[in-house]
Amino acid sequence: MARKLFGTDGIRGKANVFPMTADMALRLGAAAGRYFRRDRSTAHRVVIGKDTRLSGYMFENALTAGLTSTGMNVLLLSPVPTPAVGFLTQSMRADLGIMISASHNPHEDNGIKFFGPDGFKLSDEAEAEIEALLDTGVEPAQATNIGRAKHIYDGRFRYNERVKSTFPREMRLDGMKVVVDCANGAAYRTAPEVLWELGADVIPVGVSPDGTNINKDCGSTHPRLAAETIVAHGADVGICLDGDADRVMILDETGAVADGDQLMALLAARWAAEGVLKGGALVATVMSNLGLERHLEDNNLRLERTPVGDRYVVEAMRKGGYNLGGEQSGHIVMTDYATTGDGLIAGLQFLAEMVRSGKPASALVQQFEPCPQLLQNVRFDLGQTPLESAKVQSAIKDAEDRLNGHGRLLIRKSGTEPLIRVMAECEDEDVLRDVVSSVVSAVEAAV
Repeated sequence: MARKLFGTDGIRGKANVFPMTADMALRLGAAAGRYFRRDRSTAHRVVIGKDTRLSGYMFENALTAGLTSTGMNVLLLSPVPTPAVGFLTQSMRADLGIMISASHNPHEDNGIKFFGPDGFKLSDEAEAEIEALLDTGVEPAQATNIGRAKHIYDGRFRYNERVKSTFPREMRLDGMKVVVDCANGAAYRTAPEVLWELGADVIPVGVSPDGTNINKDCGSTHPRLAAETIVAHGADVGICLDGDADRVMILDETGAVADGDQLMALLAARWAAEGVLKGGALVATVMSNLGLERHLEDNNLRLERTPVGDRYVVEAMRKGGYNLGGEQSGHIVMTDYATTGDGLIAGLQFLAEMVRSGKPASALVQQFEPCPQLLQNVRFDLGQTPLESAKVQSAIKDAEDRLNGHGRLLIRKSGTEPLIRVMAECEDEDVLRDVVSSVVSAVEAAV
């Protein structure tokens, strides 16, 4: 059964424009409520979290109306990170978890992500079944069986304790000056609280959300603010989260940025040395750098690649019995600790390695020499199919022929934005620029 609304990470789009409208959220809530309440009992519950976008209030209310109309009891968490929803869905014995967030996107966008009762994101099949219920209509509950809604005010603190429990008990962060950029998003209170409670001297930025400044010139996609703050305050390290705190970038004491590939390489080596890396492998997407794959091979470890999207990383990890995976963009998945990417837990793992090794961040962030990689995006209008163009297909074939044996080319539609992503890797940077430019030009002409 094909999905139409769901992308690689739930449903996402511009607020008040189809499909991200209040009406669709209400209908989606009713469909999800009916899907998870098929036995018609009255004990079902759902937890709903959100980030700090202004439109989150609208979608929270609409989803609540739809869910309660089918008899689901709704527990409202207010702003919490996405991984907190996964954790609390399982911890609170809920049947369903929902996160209202568009992650690293600008405030005008929003999204809806679903978690099953085990705290993991729903499968493609489950999402397709929920979509089917949208088409067929949902029978509401009888008046006496309408669900209730209530606020859960300690959800953030429950999650804080879970995050701290992943940090070695014998360690503290006393004397370590840490810049944490919360992107004016969901972790604006959680991250500084956790770091302070573990003993760090915390310098928070991006902790003044106003509904419209989430991810704006801050956070993991815009680390310049954190880098400047590190240098200005003489900090030891920086942790940059995105709007819903499921991804992270690490900055060293000079402000240099390490992406998810470098962090995964560090954790894989550490866990392998400790004998806790399951399966002798790291799971990452097709976007991860070729240098990471070579680095792992040099250390007798494997890289298992998946399609783009942390949900596909998690699916491969669960299927293969692996416990470490993630994306170059900073989603780091550690299934021993969390059911989805968790930027704060990943950041704490890096800080633990600083304490354990006694090394500065700059000595840990560069685990391997990356292969030259170039990524360019081309925006297109909904309804357009530029990748089906004969000229685009011809340009792609020519680029692949030039890279044959010397690199790789990856062309894909984004699952979260109307973008065609053109990425290539090649040791020869002149060839790299040429092949990417030729494909991008062809795609631009097609749109």
